[in-house]
Amino acid sequence: MSQSSEELEVQPFEIIEVQTREYRTFNTRGTQWEVRLNPPPETSLPDPVTHFVDSVNNLFDHVLENLDDADMVGITIHNEVNQSDKPIDFNFRRKDQLSPDVIWSVFDMVSQSNARFNATDTLIVTVHSVTMPAGFGGDGIKRKGKQLATMAHLKRSIVEVRAEENRLAHALIIAIARLHNDPNYTSYRKGFKIRPVVDQLLETTGIDLKSGGGILELTRLQVHFHEYKIVVYSSLNCDSIMYQGHVESDKRFNLLFDEVTRHYHVIGNLTGGMAKR
Repeated sequence: MSQSSEELEVQPFEIIEVQTREYRTFNTRGTQWEVRLNPPPETSLPDPVTHFVDSVNNLFDHVLENLDDADMVGITIHNEVNQSDKPIDFNFRRKDQLSPDVIWSVFDMVSQSNARFNATDTLIVTVHSVTMPAGFGGDGIKRKGKQLATMAHLKRSIVEVRAEENRLAHALIIAIARLHNDPNYTSYRKGFKIRPVVDQLLETTGIDLKSGGGILELTRLQVHFHEYKIVVYSSLNCDSIMYQGHVESDKRFNLLFDEVTRHYHVIGNLTGGMAKR
């Protein structure tokens, strides 16, 4: 008995794992897809490039199928096998603006940087969608009558980042320096010697933090710093985690995000930082 064409059809990709997380502070939902592109079937022997293009197009159709055309979408793709490769990034734009021409122009730019994306590699695809304008308004998070910025200044367990720009990058570099007892840690805290390190980080990753840095930027930086686990809190409460990197690492550092000032600070001691005062 012959099999139908549907039964013989080989799926272009295999879904290994899907994780979804809500980020209420940014009114954002992040879904991380871990997928593996399947090799072309031996019977048909299609052109490998054509098979790869068709597989990626099918993958994009699948991960975006439940989103409205007006939803803002940001996508990051990196190679699980070789995480040192530069990830493929699609900055936030409307879903209906993610045309095939846009997708393949980004792939082409990445291929020129010698990033390795083979047909049988496992790809980590992170999709973030914003269903409505994400604002940073409100009266500010308070704890016992004090705004979060004031509490960050008062608490010794929190390292206040006073940079005027690229604050997320400053906070990450200070946190890593503190974790490793870097001799430059004190200088970084005071704003000395850190500017070239920040510039190098942003140049290497291609990340623009002019808007302050949100979930997409955090996700891309987590990919870059894959040996660390980045955790961000939106208030001085242990249950107020607004971002947590999907990595397994004992090297963890905690940041504090103030949604009023849009500043990131470093939580040097989690117990002390969260203690009531």
